[in-house]
Amino acid sequence: MAFPEGFGWGASTAAYQVEGGWDADGKGPSVWDTFTHQGGGRVFKNQTGDVACGSYTLWEEDLKCIKQLGLTHYHFSLSWSRLLPDGTTGFINQKGIDYYNKIIDDLLTNGVTPIVTLYHFDLPQTLEDQGGWLSEAIIESFDEYAQFCFSTFGDRVKQWITINEPNLFALLTYDLGVFPPGVPHRGTGGYQAIHNLIKAHARSWHSYDSLFRKGQKGMVSLALFAGWVEPADPNSASDQEAAQRAMAFHLDIFAKPIFIDGDYPEVVKSQIASMSKKQGYPSSRLPEFTEEEKRMIKGTADFFAVQYYSSRLVKYRENDKGELSFLQDVEVEIFPDPSWIKLDWVCVVPWGLRKLLNYIKDTYNNPVIYITENGFPQGDPASLDDTQRWEYFRQTFQELFKGGQHILLILSQSYHLKLALPPFSYTEDGFRFFDALILKSSKTLISLTSLLKETHGEVLRLQREEEEPS
Repeated sequence: MAFPEGFGWGASTAAYQVEGGWDADGKGPSVWDTFTHQGGGRVFKNQTGDVACGSYTLWEEDLKCIKQLGLTHYHFSLSWSRLLPDGTTGFINQKGIDYYNKIIDDLLTNGVTPIVTLYHFDLPQTLEDQGGWLSEAIIESFDEYAQFCFSTFGDRVKQWITINEPNLFALLTYDLGVFPPGVPHRGTGGYQAIHNLIKAHARSWHSYDSLFRKGQKGMVSLALFAGWVEPADPNSASDQEAAQRAMAFHLDIFAKPIFIDGDYPEVVKSQIASMSKKQGYPSSRLPEFTEEEKRMIKGTADFFAVQYYSSRLVKYRENDKGELSFLQDVEVEIFPDPSWIKLDWVCVVPWGLRKLLNYIKDTYNNPVIYITENGFPQGDPASLDDTQRWEYFRQTFQELFKGGQHILLILSQSYHLKLALPPFSYTEDGFRFFDALILKSSKTLISLTSLLKETHGEVLRLQREEEEPS
């Protein structure tokens, strides 16, 4: 079996995790700058992204890493507050534009396709002070920012991600309060943020479609975090239903409105409405889309971008105490199989990715799929023996190439490893766990493996063996 023409190998980074230069050259503060500077142990050893990988000043070194790995694509995010320090076009930072122009131009000069994310968790602090993603005003602010980016970079950038992992972001930020501003709104905030994130994405897609697509001929989507879940007891009806609810609440809650019909999954709506009634609410805690909004949201993605790391087992657990939170609404218990290899939160479950891609194919009308993040973490200090991670990727590609799975590769147009460099990891981990392919300092550049080249070579070998007559 062969890769489809144009299949891409890439690596992914995010602005706050790798850039540093937190206040350099006119950049405004983001919520992560504020959050990490407040200390209080919310991040491992109170670390910050003030310097991170130093990519703001060391881009040429990063480009060498990209070329060394033989990447065809590089997925990175823009810092909203580096471009628009107060979050609005009232003040545009030219040095921020220059920085990203150089990245884009250098990538294209070296035959590497940029895939650009507009928003990867780092909201300008000014906009958070005005309510952030809990306020409907953010929809207009995001659309203004998106149009600015499309206008400024869209002559060269043809693949856009509006929002990175909005499903994970809404939960961690506005329900649990783990991400900045660090204020939980259990059972309500996550849903309000989801509502505004979906509408902001859809609005910006329509802006691209009506104002830029004809001239720029690009594509726009959003990147959804997704693991695979299996019922803990496959013979248990309640566990099977629990697994279906888990998928609906963490993937379909975004994917169904955008790819299917503009509205939330029925199981999500009925589950939250039922729990809200039991808790004494006069109506569901999940906001409703108007019919006009449903029409506006439906079909606002040009490809399906998914980010997979691991899988879990799921069993039913009743919320008998009526606890108020997004996670309690789902009424599930999620846990790993003890036999799975595990490091930090990532379990090695390669077949989970294959099942997830099949689920997306069957549920969302056979879309073109971009795997925009995948990887396996390592601890600090990192070992130069990269055997464990190589095995993770070897097993992953073996699953994708199993008999009858060629359709997955035809659908999956791009595969991105996370990350190219040792990044700042949000919240508890800091720089303790990271998904780097490259360790680098000012004096050394050490490739843990020529991972993409080895993987590509192994895949080609598997292809030849399958194509040779027996």
